[in-house]
Amino acid sequence: MTKKERYQQAISYFKEQIPIAETELVYDNPFQLLVAVILSAQCTDKRVNLTTPNIFRKYSTPDKMAEASFEDLFPIIKSISYPNNKTKHLIGMATMLMTDFNGEVPMTVNELVKLPGVGRKTANVITSVIDKQPNMAVDTHVFRVSARLGLTTNAKTVLEAEKQLIKNIPEELVHRAHHWLILHGRYTCLARSPKCVECGLTEICKYYKK
Repeated sequence: MTKKERYQQAISYFKEQIPIAETELVYDNPFQLLVAVILSAQCTDKRVNLTTPNIFRKYSTPDKMAEASFEDLFPIIKSISYPNNKTKHLIGMATMLMTDFNGEVPMTVNELVKLPGVGRKTANVITSVIDKQPNMAVDTHVFRVSARLGLTTNAKTVLEAEKQLIKNIPEELVHRAHHWLILHGRYTCLARSPKCVECGLTEICKYYKK
């Protein structure tokens, strides 16, 4: 099987099985999504979604969050992983949005990564979800699933995996493919006990063949 055929088969399967592929984070605008994605680092979307309503009630806009004190914000997010750092990141991010971006969330990866708490993965999520840009955010699920299926080959870093996926997925599907791989990893291709009997991709899966 060629790499092209492998990708075609995976894409056909995902189009059929997960026709609606989108983030499970709950948000109403780009600023809320940015807050949620920063909080989601090494934390479940479920936990983030339980926490963000209280944040958005009190800090609905960048200017309000920029004025927050550590002592005010920390108690609201203390149930999230790494609350110390994330509290500082959120206040710093909101402050920079106000000082450098007129209170608007920028829509380029290069600008987004200047914000505290925003790495390449987060920037890729924001631009692909909000603006449907062909950017691939590679988290642990995407990294694992793409390697197991043979969509990536010998990728040692998330950036290597990202480049391989971008190269082989049609540009107009990249923003959806990110969610296909995440959802497949979250609910079927689990890290420790993958549900291979429920998976329709065993025919192309290198992990299954082993």
